[in-house]
Amino acid sequence: MDRHALLEQPGGAAKGSDLLSLIHRLGFVQLDSINTVARAHDMILYARKPTYRARNLKRLYETDGALFEHWTHDAAVIPMEFYPHWHLRFLRDAKDLKARWKNWRRDGYEQRFETVLRHIRDHGPVSSSDVGQEEKKGSGGWWDWHPSKTALEFLWRSGALAVVGREGFQKRYDLTERVIETHLCPGNRDCDETATIDWLCNAALDRLGFATSGELAAFWDTVSPAEAKIWCEQALKTGAVEEVEITCADGRKRKVLARQGVIEEAKALPSPPGRIRLLSPFDPMLRDRNRAERLFGFYYRIEVFVPAPKRTYGYYVFPILEGDRLIGRIDAKAHRDCGALRIKAVWPERSVRWSDARTKRLDAELDRVRRFAGLDQVEFENGWLKTAK
Repeated sequence: MDRHALLEQPGGAAKGSDLLSLIHRLGFVQLDSINTVARAHDMILYARKPTYRARNLKRLYETDGALFEHWTHDAAVIPMEFYPHWHLRFLRDAKDLKARWKNWRRDGYEQRFETVLRHIRDHGPVSSSDVGQEEKKGSGGWWDWHPSKTALEFLWRSGALAVVGREGFQKRYDLTERVIETHLCPGNRDCDETATIDWLCNAALDRLGFATSGELAAFWDTVSPAEAKIWCEQALKTGAVEEVEITCADGRKRKVLARQGVIEEAKALPSPPGRIRLLSPFDPMLRDRNRAERLFGFYYRIEVFVPAPKRTYGYYVFPILEGDRLIGRIDAKAHRDCGALRIKAVWPERSVRWSDARTKRLDAELDRVRRFAGLDQVEFENGWLKTAK
């Protein structure tokens, strides 16, 4: 929890260098378009700094240029100083996307590269709606892009373009050389694959505290499991890490790698605050679902793409954190037409006894979230407290 910035009492300044320091500590913040209460990236930052507001991230990203947007396991904002380490990602994405997109209905997107780049060079940043107006979109769904949209995404993922912000969550692209400072641009340096893998594994371990090689590979989702395994073997030999044994939530022991002395450091950490917090489904603490289940005994899967009759809980259910325990989940939604944060259901975990004191702590958190979301009141549906499933 300490590595995810959830051990200390929520608070402190939440803009400018203070907000950037938090994102640096986390490594990245995942972006997501769903706005059930607030967008995922805003909920992630708010859970740690209650004075945070969405405009603070927008300024840091779009005005100050302190962040760039690219891919980890999903779209994310990342500290700009990490940009040189993304050259390997650009190269690998270019190769991977060409292979994966070969059988999709995107014929002709490679022939659109020069046209798209010339348009941006002449007219400035664009969104996908500004290019390819004459191209017919397919009928395969939201992912069935026209060739120019596909070209934009490919050129971004492979490093020729940079995203400079979003309007209504639609990305705006510009030429990388007009956005990224020259000394950071990968085109001005060779890609040292070994050095990049070393940085990515070290940076992942620093943000996880302890991990298996597979967890290190999954953190940035650039290093392969095989490369992470080799890195771990070498780090063990040099003494950069040591093997330690942790006890999982179910009592089983698991061997992981950690920095020297991490166990002693963990023992000296303070107790977490007792307040309740709602976490985004994409919170760093929960991003690796299997790791969260092993460490906290909390099974969680988002059900956005599950048909309603087959959902166990709900469309977009928030995990509930109390101290260092995940004590349940809550179906909460902002109804902006009537200014209400509506609570449809709360499911405590089986091991949690739901007391009046917990209800009061939940009420306090929901009132904070209500204010953050710009709503007037909290409403509970009848029978909101449910039996764990």
